[in-house]
Amino acid sequence: MKKKDFLVVPIIITVILIIWILFLKKEKEQIKDYPQIEKSGTLHIVTDYNSIGYFVSGDTIAGFNHDLIQLIETYIPIKIEVSLESSLEKSIEDLKKGKYDVLARNIPVTTLLRDSLKFTEAIVQNRQVLIQRKKSFNDNIEPIRSHLDLAKKTIYISAKSPAKLRLQNLSHEIGDTIYIKEDQVYGSEQLAILVASKEIDYAVCDEKTAENIAKGLPEIDYATFIGFTHLEAWAVREQSPILLDSLNTWIQRLKKTDAYKKIYSKYYK
Repeated sequence: MKKKDFLVVPIIITVILIIWILFLKKEKEQIKDYPQIEKSGTLHIVTDYNSIGYFVSGDTIAGFNHDLIQLIETYIPIKIEVSLESSLEKSIEDLKKGKYDVLARNIPVTTLLRDSLKFTEAIVQNRQVLIQRKKSFNDNIEPIRSHLDLAKKTIYISAKSPAKLRLQNLSHEIGDTIYIKEDQVYGSEQLAILVASKEIDYAVCDEKTAENIAKGLPEIDYATFIGFTHLEAWAVREQSPILLDSLNTWIQRLKKTDAYKKIYSKYYK
């Protein structure tokens, strides 16, 4: 074997080892569960910025999910780090990659999402509504009240939103096409703002959020229901069963406290 070959072989072996180490590190991140999270000392939570779950009020941060996260922090021995992400699709992707440990936004529990996420115990009940403009802000056109009138309409939802499945089923129910546009950037609240500003005509949002943002957006109408009452919960990776059990234990404990009842009443009643 030539001297040159003696030099090449160790280099190739070194490169292979580096790639293998990086692969193992990535795999470890993906299957991170509560023992590894506890050892790291930080639980990484991602939520979205909206007028119900997480927002700035004066010089303080408030919101149902924000307050609930703070309450949970009193039950656990590790620090919580919260990140904000409007896109549900991006949040789910980063959760699966191991960047975050918990997806703390109110997600409708559907069979579609259950294929890729593990949901906690239900936190609240909600239902989806059609966001459109009121007659006085829409060239005197009456808001849609019958699902049959959704035929051939284009409705915007955030990417990976559970509303997609409901709209697809609704399309079958009315026997006509409903065009669904998945926005890769905006959440449902931002899409409602686009409806108010006449950039789009229809979007889907949960009722509680719609009720809240309508206080500052008199243009929007949210009286037409898209779906039935559903359960909403937080989510973790499929590979984090111990974390899921821990979260469920904490949530069950919280629901029995006056502090939780006060938070729920503040944002949902």
